[in-house]
Amino acid sequence: MRHPSEEPLSAALRHAQQYLSTSHPVAATATLSELRAKIHLPLNEESLDPTQVIDDLVRSVEGGLHDSAGPRFFGWVIGGSLPAALAADWLTSVWDQNAALYACAPAAAIVEEASGAWLKQLLRLPSSVSFALVTGCQMAHVTCLMAARHAVLARKQWNVERDGLTGAPSIRILTSSEKHGTIVRAVQMLGLGANSIVALPVDDHGRLRADALEAALATSPDQPTIVVLQAGDLNIGAFDDFSSLIPIAKKFGAWVHIDGAFGLWANASPKLRHLLNGAEDADSWSTDGHKWLNVPYDCGYAFVADREAHRASLSYAASYITYDDTARDQVNWNPEWSRRGRGFATYAALRQLGVNGVADLIDRTCDHTRTLVLGMGSLPGAEVLGVPQINQGLVRFLDPHDPEDPARNDAFTDRILADVLAAGDAFFTGTTWHGQRAMRVSVCNWQTSAADVELVIASVTRTLHAARLTP
Repeated sequence: MRHPSEEPLSAALRHAQQYLSTSHPVAATATLSELRAKIHLPLNEESLDPTQVIDDLVRSVEGGLHDSAGPRFFGWVIGGSLPAALAADWLTSVWDQNAALYACAPAAAIVEEASGAWLKQLLRLPSSVSFALVTGCQMAHVTCLMAARHAVLARKQWNVERDGLTGAPSIRILTSSEKHGTIVRAVQMLGLGANSIVALPVDDHGRLRADALEAALATSPDQPTIVVLQAGDLNIGAFDDFSSLIPIAKKFGAWVHIDGAFGLWANASPKLRHLLNGAEDADSWSTDGHKWLNVPYDCGYAFVADREAHRASLSYAASYITYDDTARDQVNWNPEWSRRGRGFATYAALRQLGVNGVADLIDRTCDHTRTLVLGMGSLPGAEVLGVPQINQGLVRFLDPHDPEDPARNDAFTDRILADVLAAGDAFFTGTTWHGQRAMRVSVCNWQTSAADVELVIASVTRTLHAARLTP
């Protein structure tokens, strides 16, 4: 007897194969009103055939999808999906395991356990650290900073899980002016308040200044403090000097967290791991799987050196929970209770690539980024603002009629960015860095090739030439 899901799954496979084998504009082409007209339908009174639902869904979203899983998507920091990871992600939904406890999903628990061990090996973190697989780096920050909050308040004899934050010693967060917004959101989610964040100045290379950190710590040496350092900022891929900064923070008893959303993966590359010298001495680290590891979305990793602080900040006991004394119960280490078995896709990606494959993926995409940035930056009327040291770089375009006017250059840069997206050959995003608008270049897709890079440089050349001829 056929399972009721067989036909809609077959339809999904057919649509997926067609999508993957067809060339698309890299940027979505449908307008907001067009998408709403197709998708915002009256909710049907009666049930529909599930295969029809899938066919209708595919038609409805046509034109509204960025080809973000493709090789010429260079916006934000978005990877694709490795074949093994994509297939494992499909099976994750088919198996439909609640990966909260070993008792709920034994295989999911052990796959996650193995994945955590492999990740620590690849990222060159101490084997003793605890870990959690969460939805993304945003929740990895939340997880790590929950452990940090527990630890720094426990040193002041305050049990935050029992007594809350009302009346607790205030915690300050010291970080750089180049911090990512996910840090701010994590601090807000944890009830510490955005005003607890002190943004310190950086040097000419985008790194937190050691003198600024030491001076800030010395102003209130007894206050519970968390220092957030950065491994790869989103504009130029800057890495803080961990070997200098972490000892300073530890001298004052601060907890050190490293935001390594993508930059922590540099530790998997023998060519790049020098950028993370000293990072192993931090107290916690966070990164994404759906960036450089090319795992489908819903995949972030948190690591904490103080296992007891990590567990104490999240674990919960009740008579109705079926615990296992010999296995790892995931709910004790991550913020979610009901959760999908996200370890399967990570496990499959790591098995597909292996140690050398991960290193090659990182090195290759860094090379492509450099070629793209320097190639576009050498065009007439273009300039490089940030030469990539990893997979992030910046290019700016100067107004041909008044290249000395910063405002006109900002507008012209945004115009070129919009024209490139309209051409459909590549996708970039913009940013403002040191008061100047720029095109961000971010390459982390496993499929990106030298031919893709050459095609994109040629496309941007044509776009820039056309724009310079048009008032």
